[in-house]
Amino acid sequence: MDAITQNEGTGTGAAAERPLGTRFLVFPQPSFIPGYEKPEVVWIGPSAGPILAGPSDDRIYVANPVEAKPPYAAPYIPPYPGLLRPPAEPGPDGHFDHIGPDSPAFLATHSYACARRVLDICEGYLGRPLVWFFQPTLERLEIVPRIPHWQNAQSGFGFLELGESEGKRPASCFALNFDAVAHEMGHLILLSELGLLEGDGSGSDFFSYHEAIADFISLLGLLHFDTALDRLLRRTGGNLLLHNELDKFAELSDEKQLRLLNNSLRIGDVSREVHDQSKPFAAGLFDCLIEVYQSLLFARGLSDIDPKRFSDLRRQMAPRLMEEGLLTPAASYELRHFAVKAALQEARDIVGEALLRSWKYLDPDSLTFEAAALALLEAASRGRGVAYLDQLEDCMRWRGIF
Repeated sequence: MDAITQNEGTGTGAAAERPLGTRFLVFPQPSFIPGYEKPEVVWIGPSAGPILAGPSDDRIYVANPVEAKPPYAAPYIPPYPGLLRPPAEPGPDGHFDHIGPDSPAFLATHSYACARRVLDICEGYLGRPLVWFFQPTLERLEIVPRIPHWQNAQSGFGFLELGESEGKRPASCFALNFDAVAHEMGHLILLSELGLLEGDGSGSDFFSYHEAIADFISLLGLLHFDTALDRLLRRTGGNLLLHNELDKFAELSDEKQLRLLNNSLRIGDVSREVHDQSKPFAAGLFDCLIEVYQSLLFARGLSDIDPKRFSDLRRQMAPRLMEEGLLTPAASYELRHFAVKAALQEARDIVGEALLRSWKYLDPDSLTFEAAALALLEAASRGRGVAYLDQLEDCMRWRGIF
């Protein structure tokens, strides 16, 4: 037994696990959020190919400037021409999980791993590799993990740049905020699949749709972390209509976030400002996720709430469970935790797959929220979402999309 154990822990074992991918440490939510103080080990799949110092691969690389650079703006595009800090180096086993939050290289490895993980997830839903919209001019996406004193994050023609929010603590860097990186990756992925506008976007919901999709891709990404799944389900007893980390985008502190996906807004309630206008559609996608999740729970005998229509679900889940205090006791819920978790993972994939595959039915210049909702239903009808078409339509109708 000793000989076998020793052999598995040396070169033979390391070589055997390399085909599984490459390990990184990632915070699913900022480390100042209770329950997320420690990063989670994640695997970047072998589809990324060899991940070299930087980190870098054949699709994405990190450029960490020595001097503070101004954010990219036309006509300036990557690659960054100035001096760069030494690249983050993999360990002897080829992995990067030896680089922790206390290391100067962690901003580079964390931002890369967040971006690469979102790309892997989206390519899984698409069922094929994605081609960057900025090819063949640029072959790879450049990530700049930190621009000091710049309170923003942006993505564009071949770049993803991350600033920092107010405050002196290290967690203020957007490179350490998975939601912020995933949101910007959502824009890049949607541009690559949907295409660019030929006109100015007038008469189209193109820009507000972009914001809604970027927010929802951030949410889908969060649902691929075991830490997040376990924590939010145990915290809510499986009732995801309670406000929790799942429905928040880009949380900045334990009491402040940029947007909530779990809201009651309809199309007639918002302005024409693109971020505000995106809220009902993003919330409609959140509704679809909850609807499918609750349907799976009911079908599997894990809940007695029958979500025949979304309006019924809101009446039952929100007032009944929140106001009357009928949440499942913690001890009782724990017996069903892994079955409930499996239902949420399946709902995540059903809605995620339908959403990303809906883009092939859309044209950027004529894109409206109604057209996007119809495309979602069309994609769902051709995949695993076919059993939930009426419910998905009800969710969008309730939001005033139709």
